[in-house]
Amino acid sequence: EFLYCDLASMKSIRQFVQRFRAKNCPLHVLVNNAGVMLVPERKTEDGFEEHFGLNYLGHFLLTNLLLDVLKQSGTHSHKARIITVSSATHYVGKLHLNDLQSRCSYSPHGAYAQSKLALVLFTYRLQHLLTANGSHVTANVVDPGVVNTDLYQHVFWVVKVVKWMTAWLCFKTPEEGASTSIYAAVSPEMEGAGGCYLYNEERTKSADIAYDEELQRRLWTESCKMVGISDEASRLP
Repeated sequence: EFLYCDLASMKSIRQFVQRFRAKNCPLHVLVNNAGVMLVPERKTEDGFEEHFGLNYLGHFLLTNLLLDVLKQSGTHSHKARIITVSSATHYVGKLHLNDLQSRCSYSPHGAYAQSKLALVLFTYRLQHLLTANGSHVTANVVDPGVVNTDLYQHVFWVVKVVKWMTAWLCFKTPEEGASTSIYAAVSPEMEGAGGCYLYNEERTKSADIAYDEELQRRLWTESCKMVGISDEASRLP
């Protein structure tokens, strides 16, 4: 069943959550998968830089507004699961806490990489909070690999030509790209496992900076301010 949700609009996200709640359905799996890549400098309707606003803040707000439903739906033996799709680009990403909107100097590559690093930091902090609360919910982050989708529409024309010529050899199909997200969502092997970075259906190491707990906390607090929700996590270690 389709419900409309524009991840680039805080209003749309809140309306979506209201419509979903009205159905009184359980929520066992949430996959955060929306994204843009290398778009020219522009803002969402809420005034956020588009990479950061859509790729990261939209998922941050959506997940937080659905957390209580996820907690109610999970059980000791079958935990609810949150899967967030990041990218290997996060390895070269830098988080500029004083300029999350990339106002000082905009770079499509830098803004995209920052948004993907933010998703990893968010996932690790979220799992820490879920564990501290004893919630029957796990949070993991996925790297789908290089997938042949329309995500590359804003790259240079030369790159588009190379992609067109080599996609059959170097790129995953959308189905192949989705496999690790599906693995994280339904595999019995992932039952109860949280705070993992997954690539090709295996746990692997993310960027060193992503494990910085102080950075995780600071990003979480700032994100709460930006989307207008209370930072209940501030009362936890």
